[in-house]
Amino acid sequence: MTDAVQDLLRYIDASPTPYHAVAETARRLEEAGWTRLDEGRTWDPVPGLKGYVVRAEGSIIAFHLGSDSPAETGMRLIGAHTDSPNLRLKPQPERTAHGTRQLTVETYGGLLHYTWFDRDCSLAGRVQLRDANDDVRTVLVDLERPLLRVSSLAIHLNREVYESGFKPNAQQHMHPLLSLEGGPSYADLLDEALADHGATHDDVLAHDLMLYDVQNAELSGADEAFVHAARLDNLASCHAALTALLRLAETDAVPTCGRLIALWDHEEVGSRSVAGARGAFLRDVLSRLTGGGEPLRRAVAGSLLVSADMAHGVHPNYAERHDPDHMPTLGGGPVVKWNVNQSYTSDAVTAGHFVACAKRAGVTPQHYSHRNDLRCGSTIGPIAAAEVGIRTVDVGNPMLSMHSCREMSAAADHEPMIRCMAAHLESA
Repeated sequence: MTDAVQDLLRYIDASPTPYHAVAETARRLEEAGWTRLDEGRTWDPVPGLKGYVVRAEGSIIAFHLGSDSPAETGMRLIGAHTDSPNLRLKPQPERTAHGTRQLTVETYGGLLHYTWFDRDCSLAGRVQLRDANDDVRTVLVDLERPLLRVSSLAIHLNREVYESGFKPNAQQHMHPLLSLEGGPSYADLLDEALADHGATHDDVLAHDLMLYDVQNAELSGADEAFVHAARLDNLASCHAALTALLRLAETDAVPTCGRLIALWDHEEVGSRSVAGARGAFLRDVLSRLTGGGEPLRRAVAGSLLVSADMAHGVHPNYAERHDPDHMPTLGGGPVVKWNVNQSYTSDAVTAGHFVACAKRAGVTPQHYSHRNDLRCGSTIGPIAAAEVGIRTVDVGNPMLSMHSCREMSAAADHEPMIRCMAAHLESA
């Protein structure tokens, strides 16, 4: 198996939340010589600059500026998202019920509810703290061990599940068990999580904490052909984009055309936030890199964005759910995603660009079009295209179990996607 796939597994395991994904991405960028820029300070966007900027802890944009003005050459961009559907703690999460302690949760995004039952889950996220001097800071926490479980109802008490299906009520049935009543409390959990930060639960002002499956990302199948992992949608695309950017920088000190990757939070809930693709983050960064005004508009006109989000591979048990002429297979390589109603942005020009890049990388892409009688999902592609005015193509690697607590893809598809992305970033 390629080093890239093994590194993908490590990246996913280091990224239980969007905030951790951004922190891990930033760590890798800094190891490779990138500099963090502060949105509240002046930037000096000189040719060859390798910089990154973080917004709201859950989104990150990294770039390698070219020798030529972006107004003359445009830029090559890749977009993806850091968030995945999951269960998130409510502001006051602890309750007791029938001899147990539970934590109340809210469902985030379009998760497959039933896949979160009977999983060993931990807790991670960010916490806002106030110290003894009334200074406020944000810290990332990860308890890294099995703590929580959403338990199923025994079949003996739910015989009708065979006739009516499994239909949990998100308000009543999704709250995980923490301990027996009288056992460790939510405050005790916070004390454990904050010990390395010199704080306790009394210092907590607010939190964004979420459950995650503690089972590590793994290679599986008789010949380890499959990746089984949480959050493949869409950390696999984030990792591919980051890897492509870093690989090119190893041999290309100053590219001719600027390169940029944007990894956004909140795609799974519509991207309408300060850190989402519907916000101003990308436009703000591009404006500062180009000088704004006319140079920005010229740069955008000459740029192209690859929107990378995992694609629907054909499920062998549900093949009838796919258009019969557009069935991407696991192991068949990257997918160009089409929808004339603009759920995906691909058109002849942008898709042609990606196909050409793929061919230069030795890859023949697959194509996906949704069944006409099913509602199509969407991505950050149409949003970023509309917000910034940039031509965009939607692509992704094929996968199964999308939006499950634990998803599945083909290990053989990851390296070809990285090569396609690298070919796009170095295209002029």
